[in-house]
Parts: sequence; C-alpha cells; structure tokens
Amino acid sequence: MLDNESLKILKIKRGYLKKDFQIFHLKDKKDTQFQFHYHNFNKLVIFISGNVTYLIEGKAYKLKPFDILLINNNDIHKAVIDPDNVYERIIIWVNSDFLIKHNNGCNLLTCFELASKQNFNLLRLSDDWISNIKDLLFKLESASKDKDFACEILKSSLFLEFMVYINRLFLGNKNIKELSDIEYDKNITSILNYINENLSEDLSIDTLSSKFYMSKYHLMHKFKIQTGYTIHSYILHKRLIMSNSLIKAGKNITDACIECGFNDYSNFVRAFKKTFGLSPKNYCKMLSEIK
Repeated sequence: MLDNESLKILKIKRGYLKKDFQIFHLKDKKDTQFQFHYHNFNKLVIFISGNVTYLIEGKAYKLKPFDILLINNNDIHKAVIDPDNVYERIIIWVNSDFLIKHNNGCNLLTCFELASKQNFNLLRLSDDWISNIKDLLFKLESASKDKDFACEILKSSLFLEFMVYINRLFLGNKNIKELSDIEYDKNITSILNYINENLSEDLSIDTLSSKFYMSKYHLMHKFKIQTGYTIHSYILHKRLIMSNSLIKAGKNITDACIECGFNDYSNFVRAFKKTFGLSPKNYCKMLSEIK
C-alpha cells in the first residue's frame, strides 16, 4: 500500500492520465507572475490577444495573434505577461499515448519532437490558415462541451484532424527562424543543446566554460538571464526529468540514476523526492498501481 502522500499524488496523476487531451479557453487581466516550469505532457498554446512574451528553453517569443507554440513535454518555459492588457489564449494539453495510439503510420508527435530538437517552438500562421484554424478550434471547443450521442468520437476525430494540420504546417514552417520578435543568445542555445545531449557526462561549470571558451562568471551570468535557471539547477532538473522518463519506461532505478549522470545514489533519491513528491521506489509503486 502507498502512504497518504503517495495516494494524494496518485489521485492527481490519475485525474490527468485518464484524459487523452484537455482544452482550456482562458481570458483574464491580472498581474500573474508565472514561474519557469515543465510538464510530463505536451502542450499547445494558441495566443489570441494580449502583450505576452513566452520563454522556452532560452528563447523569447514575442507573440502575435494566433501564433501557436508547441511545447514538448519537459521543455522548461514560462509566460511573461503585461497585466495592463487582457490575455486570451487557448491551451491544449496533449497525452502522447493518445497520439501514438492513432498514428496509423504517421507520427503525430513529430511537430513536438521537431520543435524540441530544433529548439524552435513557434508556428506563425498565414491569414488564410488563421481562418481555418479558428474554425477548427471553434468546432473542437464545442465538441468538448457536447454530451450527445458519440460525443467522444466526435471530439477525438476533431482533435486528430487539428493535429494533422498542425504537423503539416509546422513541417512547412520555412524562413521564420530569424524573425525580429524572437530573441535568443546563440552561445547559450549551443550550451543548452550540448547539455541536453550529454546529460550522462561531466557537465561541471569548469567543463562547460572550457568547451565554449567563456569565463565561468560570464557563462553563469548569461545562462541565468537567458533561461531563468542557474546552470546547476537547470542540469539537475533535466537529469531528474530524464530519470523520470526512464523509470516510466521500465528502467531499473539504479540504472536510471547512473544513465542520467548522478554520481551519488542518495543525492539522486533526495532530489527526485523533492522534485516529484515521491521517492523513486514509491514512484515505481505508483506507476504499477496505475497500470
């Protein structure tokens, strides 16, 4: 049996895992200070109005109406919002398992995977496509509230249609990466890519500063400005995220610890519990109960 804390978290996780996707249409005007965070699911943000800059893995996207952001599971991100303007957006949480189940030879997660791999998360629509996407979103929102015959089939089919078009549009996303309203530091982007591709290796500040020919102070200062994280904190979170994914995939806890670059098992256990609310052992128990 799990303890009370584990059962509480299990209840929350089950509440989300039962759903294939969730759609929220939000509109507010308030001084909300979002923190950098990440999810274990993919997320679409369809920006409608406001004055918002979205920070994702070291890049700042100054959004225009009906820009779409594709945020891969485990991408670290936050919104910077001007509280003097009404912020309206549609947010869709996407369960990867649902898209995998319906791939039929076409990977509908391609857009998220490519966004993460290329470290580029923005889809900016032409005027014609804005009209088409608005129409499809209206139908999807309406179907999400529907309780009539075969409502779940209708909702799922509309969402799958939406994801087909998002993939097509993102794969054809040409000549947009140098837009003036996308800001980033190329050196920090290179460092972020290196860290994410080498989480099992030595990623000390000495190693990184030597590899990228930057002084340690300059590196730490620029990294914090661009990402909102210290280098140590960013690497720790990314290693923990990777360990979470490996354990969910069935990897032995000790092997996951080593594969993610943790040199001390007890430090790994403490950090895992602090981040996810459960020890790795209890997390495995939770996963087995869900299954």
